[in-house]
Amino acid sequence: MKVELRYGKATIAVSVPAGCRETVIRKHERAPLPDPRAAIAEALARPIGAPALADYARGKASACILICDITRPVPNHLFLRPIIEQLLGAGMAAEAIRVLVATGLHRPNEGEELRQVVGDPWVLDKVRVVNHFARDDDAHVDLGRTKGRGVPVKLDRRFLEAEVRIATGLVEPHFMAGYSGGRKVVAPGIAHADTIRTFHSAAFMEDPAAVSCHLAGNPLHEEQLEIVRMLGDVTALNTVINEQRELVFVSYGEIIASHMAAVRFVEDWIQVPVPRRFKTVVTSAAGFPLDRTYYQTVKGMVTPVDILAPGGTLIIASDCSEGLGSKEFRAAQRRLVEMGPQGFLRSILPKALADIDEWQTEMQLKPMRVGRVQLYSSGLPGEDRALTGIDLVSDLDAAVRDAVAAGGDAAAAFIPEGPYVIPKYVAV
Repeated sequence: MKVELRYGKATIAVSVPAGCRETVIRKHERAPLPDPRAAIAEALARPIGAPALADYARGKASACILICDITRPVPNHLFLRPIIEQLLGAGMAAEAIRVLVATGLHRPNEGEELRQVVGDPWVLDKVRVVNHFARDDDAHVDLGRTKGRGVPVKLDRRFLEAEVRIATGLVEPHFMAGYSGGRKVVAPGIAHADTIRTFHSAAFMEDPAAVSCHLAGNPLHEEQLEIVRMLGDVTALNTVINEQRELVFVSYGEIIASHMAAVRFVEDWIQVPVPRRFKTVVTSAAGFPLDRTYYQTVKGMVTPVDILAPGGTLIIASDCSEGLGSKEFRAAQRRLVEMGPQGFLRSILPKALADIDEWQTEMQLKPMRVGRVQLYSSGLPGEDRALTGIDLVSDLDAAVRDAVAAGGDAAAAFIPEGPYVIPKYVAV
């Protein structure tokens, strides 16, 4: 038997070793919405906790629409034009409408990549589409600090100064913030580097509540909620897609309420109860666009930790066609290799401001504490391979066979969609 894992823009087949009992962990099938555009129109007309978009926009002079960057497969092509058409229909001038790519501290999306993100040429022709730059001090407004944990709140002034403010995104598991979408598109999406570096510090990352699909007591989620409440009127359009990347749910309305509606839709669907732990777990980084870098690949290592038996082997397949990631992440990975996991952790624990992107290296420590981590990648350049800090394998089938044999357990778990599915160990 072969199991197809998402890999790059296609899949990669991995053979189940002879005599191995395979458990394939995936979400239940969800049929796509029969008419996605009609569903989006209905959501905009009947929002949660907010006026209909056409009413909200009437008499307003400007608008800013946030969209996620290239790292997430958000169906922007389905909803950006309907949103903009309603703004225009309410009397707003096209030149007063801005689409802002919420890059956080990721690189900007430009040229062909920007066209891929937007997905609709009409949008690019009709309104301005620009990137957020977290390190540009002058581009942000300082709103003070949160009362909860004292996070400095600095946000992109283009969003704050717009009269109509709309966040859009995809609600999926997030290995730090519980779920993506909603409030997360604002912070870290359009936050200053100081804001991002604060709530990505070890004080937040090492909190046991900062995990996938968990919101109660999650320090990142709580700070994000406080930040969006500081802004006044903000609405959000949240989407959910199935394994085939088809739209299965959409909500629009007040940013917190509409996000929670999407969370309630997905929470029982994407968390899969598993009655045992495995010595061998084989997963992916969810394919394109998430597996373009090793930086994003770390997410796929963290999400299955709950079903990895102590001392077991976690094997992840990821294309990594763009290499390791940012220069800052490269520096953090080099420190991990040179200092070792414990030395690296000790070096970051006292910091109030995390170094940029070192939080992803910190998250890599989580599966490394449980067992052995291996990577199969055909795209990762040779000079980057030594900086992963884990074992590289050149033959995926052989790696699985060896792991099953070494584990002394003729069973293995396979997770085709990587971090978009959250297996939870449930004792029976």
